[in-house]
Amino acid sequence: MKTKALLLMATGSILKNKMRTMLTMLGIVIGVGAVIVMVAVGNGAQKQIEAQIKNLGTNLIVVTPGSTAAGGASQGAQTFNRLTVADADKIKSDATLLSAVSPVIVTRTQVITGKGNWRTEIDGVSTDYLAIRDWGVTSGDLFTDDDVRTKRKVAVLGATIVKNLFPDSDPVGSQIQLGHVPFTVVGVLAAKGQTSSGVDQDDIVLVPYTTAQDRLSGFTFLGQILASASSPKDMAAAQEEIRGIMRDSHGLGGSPDDFTVRDQTAIAQAATSTTSVMTGLLAAIASISLVVGGIGIMNIMLVSVTERTREIGIRMAVGARGSDVLTQFLVESVVMSLLGGVVGLAIGFGGAAILGHVMGWTTATPLIAVFVAVGFSAAVGVFFGYYPARKAAALDPIQALRYE
Repeated sequence: MKTKALLLMATGSILKNKMRTMLTMLGIVIGVGAVIVMVAVGNGAQKQIEAQIKNLGTNLIVVTPGSTAAGGASQGAQTFNRLTVADADKIKSDATLLSAVSPVIVTRTQVITGKGNWRTEIDGVSTDYLAIRDWGVTSGDLFTDDDVRTKRKVAVLGATIVKNLFPDSDPVGSQIQLGHVPFTVVGVLAAKGQTSSGVDQDDIVLVPYTTAQDRLSGFTFLGQILASASSPKDMAAAQEEIRGIMRDSHGLGGSPDDFTVRDQTAIAQAATSTTSVMTGLLAAIASISLVVGGIGIMNIMLVSVTERTREIGIRMAVGARGSDVLTQFLVESVVMSLLGGVVGLAIGFGGAAILGHVMGWTTATPLIAVFVAVGFSAAVGVFFGYYPARKAAALDPIQALRYE
């Protein structure tokens, strides 16, 4: 039997009882729609986490102080600080897999203007900092290498500082005080927003690290050293290179590291792995609706076989083979499942969009999820439609013709 004729017969049979068909497809519709919504929400959450990790910097590598021990008891991470500007300079001059390096000196103080004051974090950095953090400016510019060398008192303000202290004006060129030290504002950082842990990245002021050491913190040692690998594939090798340079700089010999080198990969993998597991779990739960829908299709197809016993007998009496009857009923089951799958897709996309808009969540449906959902709905039709179709094909023509 030709495919076109089979499809026409299947469609005609399905449309004979529209209400029953709609109720039969309901399980498939709900199942596919629920799967699409769950996958969209989970995949959107994963992409948002990945974007937040990427927002921390481009191929970011962080060198932090190591740990120390007292009386055999470890005092924990970053309790033994030997990081210096010389270390940062050596990494920058000797490393071959890095595109940028910046020392970071962290302190907190009051930002004072003629309109008010705001306590915030002051980071002393080099001119490589914005490239490492993949951070731009919306007004003015970052300070220059000459500013770093001459220890000029210039500052770049984060968006949160500008919002609170310069709400109606461009602060570039304005005079501010960091503690008791006057500074000139030379730039405004583009807004980055919060990290996944809720830290406001825009609540910050950047100054030359030389100025921070000399006029603000008085610290000899650095809070951390930031570096950017030349490419993502060089991350592991770049970390090992930094480790070797730092061990040589500190003359450690056979002693353990007195510093820590890490990147954001572990954080990203842990976060995305968690969301992937949750997405899979939610999709698996939603898939139960597809199984329920498949059972509904099987039930209706069995009823249809009983109702159409005489029709089957007549067809077989005029020459139809058992395989023709099997194919006819199987096609009806698959068409019903596919129609439910398509409707479920539409509802799923609409539901995901509405949920994202109402809840403020990021939603994203991967193309593979669409194919899997539709393919699974077709598979449900084949699986649950085969038994009724086989039962129809096995009917004895004589008994079928006598059936009342």
